[in-house]
Amino acid sequence: MGNYTGKYVDSFVLAVPRDKLDAYRELEELSGRVWRDHGALEYVVCIADDVQPGKVTSFPQSVQLKEGEVVVFAWAAYRSREHRDEVMAKVMQDQRLKDHSSSAMPFDGMRMFWGGFKVLLEV
Repeated sequence: MGNYTGKYVDSFVLAVPRDKLDAYRELEELSGRVWRDHGALEYVVCIADDVQPGKVTSFPQSVQLKEGEVVVFAWAAYRSREHRDEVMAKVMQDQRLKDHSSSAMPFDGMRMFWGGFKVLLEV
């Protein structure tokens, strides 16, 4: 594989209780503003619409989806890995996020997974 120096994407998948979707949306609206204010090109949050349990693996299985929860898939896009690292350093110091108590998280962070990806192809 070649060295892809273009856009970089952080993505994450988690389960959110349906009765906490309003609180989750508020958290993501704040998070999106913080990421964008510090330079992220995009900040997109998607709620599952057509995801079924698989025989081996699936989105519901990956987050150990429980009754009354929905899968969320989201991403933030950056110009490059270096740009992402710069943005994340600023995000982690942003007082708006520090003021938001981690005990008030409207989801189980232990069942969330995330990672950074180099863009292979953009059509």
